[in-house]
Amino acid sequence: MKAQGHAVREAGFADAISIFNLIKVYPDEVLPRPISGIVENIDRFLVCERDGEIAGAVSWQILPEMGRVKDPSVEIKSLCVAKAFHRQGIGSALVAAAIAHIERLRPAKIVVLTFTPAFFARFGFKECPKETLMHKLYMGCINCSKYDSPFTCPEVAMTLDVL
Repeated sequence: MKAQGHAVREAGFADAISIFNLIKVYPDEVLPRPISGIVENIDRFLVCERDGEIAGAVSWQILPEMGRVKDPSVEIKSLCVAKAFHRQGIGSALVAAAIAHIERLRPAKIVVLTFTPAFFARFGFKECPKETLMHKLYMGCINCSKYDSPFTCPEVAMTLDVL
């Protein structure tokens, strides 16, 4: 997939350090991820590359189900674009590619927690109460060191129905 001269592709192990460094640029917007976590989940990352440089990255996580799996959800996370490449369509290309990849898994919905709800609304995401995403809150938000509670975090919960 192309974004104004940039190519979105699946990440490989050689991209892990670049992804790690890119995420570190956004300590207030993107939760930090240890390099070991990036390497372990490299198959769940896409990158946008320009002239051999990683211009952006995105990943996803399959959220757990309690009991019988009937409404699986996948979260888009760690979306970041290098500041030098802002406003060039890279974020949009990464999200579109992530959605296309996730849709092949046939989840019931795709979840995102974001500070930029208008951006995700362009892809059809709709705001939802955080209380409807308790599995997400217990998997990630509960361990966040930025806010005292997932319910005081200013990120907006959004979902995109897939099925």
